[in-house]
Amino acid sequence: MPSDTWIEDHQITPEKIAAARAVLEDLRRGLDLLQATHRHPLPGGGMVAKHVLVAVYRQLVASGEWEEDEGLLARIRMKPVRSLSGVTTVTVLTEPRSCPGTCIFCPEDARMPKSYLPDEPGAARAYQNAFDPYRQVCSRLEAYQEIGHPTHKIELLILGGTWDAYPRQYQEWFVRRCFDALNGQDSPTLEAAHRMNERAARRNVGLVVETRPDEITLQTLVWLRQLGITKVQMGAQSMDDRLLALNRRGHTVADTLRACALLRALGFKIVLHWMPNLLGATLESDRQDFARLWEGCCPDEIKIYPTQLLENSPLFAYWQRGEYAPYTTEQLIGLIADLKPMIPPYCRVNRVIRDIPARHVVAGNKRTSLRQDVLAELARRGQHCRCVRCREVRGRAVVAETLRLDDTVYKPLNAEEHFLSFVTPEDKIAAYLRLSLPGQSLTEVADLSGRTAMIRELHVYGQALGFGSEQNGAAQHIGLGTVLLQEAERIASAKGFRKLAVIAAVGTRLYYEARGFERGDLYMVKEI
Repeated sequence: MPSDTWIEDHQITPEKIAAARAVLEDLRRGLDLLQATHRHPLPGGGMVAKHVLVAVYRQLVASGEWEEDEGLLARIRMKPVRSLSGVTTVTVLTEPRSCPGTCIFCPEDARMPKSYLPDEPGAARAYQNAFDPYRQVCSRLEAYQEIGHPTHKIELLILGGTWDAYPRQYQEWFVRRCFDALNGQDSPTLEAAHRMNERAARRNVGLVVETRPDEITLQTLVWLRQLGITKVQMGAQSMDDRLLALNRRGHTVADTLRACALLRALGFKIVLHWMPNLLGATLESDRQDFARLWEGCCPDEIKIYPTQLLENSPLFAYWQRGEYAPYTTEQLIGLIADLKPMIPPYCRVNRVIRDIPARHVVAGNKRTSLRQDVLAELARRGQHCRCVRCREVRGRAVVAETLRLDDTVYKPLNAEEHFLSFVTPEDKIAAYLRLSLPGQSLTEVADLSGRTAMIRELHVYGQALGFGSEQNGAAQHIGLGTVLLQEAERIASAKGFRKLAVIAAVGTRLYYEARGFERGDLYMVKEI
């Protein structure tokens, strides 16, 4: 919480504090932000910045002069979209290390993990903090606090190429230090850090790593569960073996299908990276390739990363020889606009472009606002996308009585999936649950032996709120999660399953315990 010292360190002058306080008083009386800031300009001209408003608000609350007002904080919060999905994401990078892959499109920089550049936003923060996990998490949490975002529910996203290329001792240390930063206290072991986080003010509600399909084994996934990991990102890149070989990806489509099936069987959320404009691809082949993602893999989330031509990648030499041609910005916009309406309603599109600074891109698209461009093109065509991200309720008020419960059923390899969602009359998702009904028992994992259904994700949308906090109409606090759990149990029982397991993040264990689940070795489990 900002103190007087914090305000001094950030050079917030008495004049700015006085103006900020006057603005905040007007906001409490009902004025909108634009009116209030214009009524109280700074002595030298200009308006009070949002980060100053946030700092002064937090000081007033910390001193006991004002009571907390989540509604007021929401009005002055900078970049509110950062936590409108219900959680606040903290991204960290592992130290530079070689990768088992030899992909021709990956940039190579000795200062960074494979495929990352030192001036990409998240990578730059890691570089500035010497890739120290504790420092990275602390600096990101401080930045969120400064711009008014809650930090009670944290999804940790660990990037850096292939997670499995790092020694397990390093992996365990890295994760433990991330948890130490969340807990605000060092722990002697990872298990101790996990236990502490279950009741910490900043709880981990999701832990993500990225790897390759050919690195996925049952033993590896059991280890990931011991670390507390709940979601895995994988570079599928293409569903065409010819393209994978041309681009020296080092794995096959069969590897990707097998990896997705195994990840799903153990409850992990699956994020696939897909790359249009690879060497050897065409606009038409990319359209056909994208459709194959939903014929077995059926990812929960995707990142669309168009191939970007960078001078420090092997692909640059192909371009110099005239063997590769990047798509234009207009071609990419048209292609992705063609693909967006194809995306099933159970999948979320996280990204549609890597945030690589334009100065690194030799030829082809240099715009990082491609998502907005694609949405504008869809609007021009009179079309829309029904992916999860496009349908999130975000900050809208939710009236429970108006919601309908949808059950989208689909069949990836070796499972039947139910995407249960509470949807508003405007077709916006307020909450959802991913229920997986495996085709066979996984006898090698004790928690999953016998007829065990798996809850792979439970997510309630709306601005991320603190534990126990209330906000009128906020989807996170009207019991939607509990109802979805009950519906999942009903479906699993009707299908002949006798147990229900949850791949619970460390910070959500108490939530599931309160709803009848017990701790197993790797999962929360309930007899049904």
